[in-house]
Amino acid sequence: MPKLVRWMLTACFALLAVGMSGGLSMAASDGAGKKVIVHSPTLNIRSGPGLTYSVTGTLTDKTEVQVIDRSGEWLEISHEGKTGWIASWLTSGPQDTESNGKTVVSRVDSLNIRSAPSTSSAVIGKLRTGEPAKLLDYEGEWASIITNGTEGWVHTTYISEISTSAPSGGTSEKSEAAAAMDTYTVIVDKLNVRKKATQTSKRIGTIRKGESYPVERIDGNWVKLSLPGKKSGWVYAFHGELSASPKQSPSGSGTAVSVVTNGTNIRTSPSTTADVAMRADAGETFSVRSKQDGWYEIGLADGRTAFIAEWVVSQADEPASKPSAAKKKKKREKGTLKGITVAIDPGHGGNDRGTTGTRGTDEKDLTLLTAELLSGKLKDAGAQVVLTRDSDTYVSLQKRTEIGLHEGADVFVSLHYDANPDRSISGFTTYYTQPGQQPFAAALNDGLAGTLDLNNRGTQSANYLVLRENRLPAVLIELGFLSNSSEERVLTSPYFREQAAQGIYKGLLQYFDGQ
Repeated sequence: MPKLVRWMLTACFALLAVGMSGGLSMAASDGAGKKVIVHSPTLNIRSGPGLTYSVTGTLTDKTEVQVIDRSGEWLEISHEGKTGWIASWLTSGPQDTESNGKTVVSRVDSLNIRSAPSTSSAVIGKLRTGEPAKLLDYEGEWASIITNGTEGWVHTTYISEISTSAPSGGTSEKSEAAAAMDTYTVIVDKLNVRKKATQTSKRIGTIRKGESYPVERIDGNWVKLSLPGKKSGWVYAFHGELSASPKQSPSGSGTAVSVVTNGTNIRTSPSTTADVAMRADAGETFSVRSKQDGWYEIGLADGRTAFIAEWVVSQADEPASKPSAAKKKKKREKGTLKGITVAIDPGHGGNDRGTTGTRGTDEKDLTLLTAELLSGKLKDAGAQVVLTRDSDTYVSLQKRTEIGLHEGADVFVSLHYDANPDRSISGFTTYYTQPGQQPFAAALNDGLAGTLDLNNRGTQSANYLVLRENRLPAVLIELGFLSNSSEERVLTSPYFREQAAQGIYKGLLQYFDGQ
């Protein structure tokens, strides 16, 4: 090899080595000195930044770990030679003495959580009266908080600060956070109760959907419940709803409410996840015994008491047009969507990523992009549009159906992207649950078939909650398979979303023109 060439190659390798070492040094310095302390009996280490990633290890309370990187509210950490991801809201920095161990609770209902400490910033979530959130920091008249995986800002005028440190008298005493949110209602079919606040702890019992229990303590993502027979145990908080105990409202006694729409659910407890005691039709009236957190406790003809949401009734002596669900609609013009209200439901959101494609696409992001494009197209056609979520936030399935009803929607369209272990499966599918939803599903499926160059899997019946618990003409559309790598490439393109939105628009026109 000529000396000149040998010299040039040596110089290049030297420069490359310097660049690489500089890059490594920069990367290391970016995480150097940043440490956090675990504040949870057991904190899972995951393979990625989210609750849907697999658990690769655990950390115990008070463990100090080195931070490498951050993704949203998740921290990539290094501990004992291994790396992984942990939830930042269950940690604090060693220097965080002012807010460490503090929790705030909302003093008002529907307190806005904002993306920045300003009233002009976007609303990314809400807190209900008495709902707790972990305090991160203060900035002027604003507090930085995190709740249910959402990190944002609330105004200090509307919150109260409490301490969630374990009481010195022992764990049998209620924590101050539990005093504000002292009832836990199960929202899944079956939930294991464990001896300690960890998934590996011994299972001591099982509780079921709709059952409510007093709260003894709240510790991170775990809730300690008081159980029958003077027993207690721990459950994972994400499988239920925390609420304040019912408070009697004497001012509500003696009044009556009138049902606004046919088929309204009357429930056994004040929650949209509670069992349905009966269904009532428009015009039926009930005497009110008390009012609590947006619900009326009413008396039934057989002597039982039950609960009905305030947004589906009117005062018996007031016009029934007061709730938004009963607003008088403009007459629809044929060939347009003027006078029509469409509820669009972008599937998943927040810590619920949905499925993840072979190329790394998260379903929750794609459904929101599709919903935003569809919303614009329908508004241009004269329709009113209601979105069940307009940001990366978690919304329960039951609340999604209630939003459509509360806003007086005519139809409900839930948007999703599919997955299957068999990666060769492809195409779009339109699902319905109730027989009355089938004509709506057929119309939307026909509209999509005319615009999408994908395999049409047709309309199919499936038992989805957003369809089963929905009194509106409702469909759930799986717009294609992210598990199919070639189809994922198509689904993530702006052109596909435009064609999908056009197909749904055509299907809506077909459905309403046929009415």
